[in-house]
Amino acid sequence: MNPGGGSKAVWVKAYKPAIFVLCLLPLMWMVWGLYAGALQPNPVEALLHGTGDWTLRLLLVTLAVTPLRRFTGWRRPVLWRRMLGLFSFFYAALHFAVWLVLDRELLWSEVLADLVKRPYIVVGFGAFLILLALAATSNTWSMRRLGANWKRLHRLVYVAALLGGLHYWWLVKADVREPLVYLAVFVVLMALRLPARK
Repeated sequence: MNPGGGSKAVWVKAYKPAIFVLCLLPLMWMVWGLYAGALQPNPVEALLHGTGDWTLRLLLVTLAVTPLRRFTGWRRPVLWRRMLGLFSFFYAALHFAVWLVLDRELLWSEVLADLVKRPYIVVGFGAFLILLALAATSNTWSMRRLGANWKRLHRLVYVAALLGGLHYWWLVKADVREPLVYLAVFVVLMALRLPARK
């Protein structure tokens, strides 16, 4: 018998709930800021930026799982990748809902006008549609149903992350340092996925 095995198993089982709570913390912080008035003077804009930022951050963390396993041999984060990906879609859906309901107030004429006048919204909406498709097919049934095509479909996460970074870059009019940081991290993560030369 391994006297330490039970405690190790408990820690392993505790990982997922802990990550679940950590992924919810940004939303809880935004809700508290909304309640406490900390998102003034423009709470809608603050919610838009907050949900958009966390969509990108969680997407990049999801993409970092494979390089982390490759260079460290640590396999445990692979078990969290689906949850991280679903949370990135969750924040993307919140981002879209805040824009559609709170910012545009479901005025479809204004929504269509935005799509025509602001191409960065089209780019962001394209990223959202990709994440929607990936979230809808992230279950075991879809994996079995799609077979080899499932992996091909889920490689679109790279496109979604790139479009998300471009959406942010295009949106910012003056200080583009933060979106450039996201894009630089994306490029580094993609470079780390290249096969090593012998």
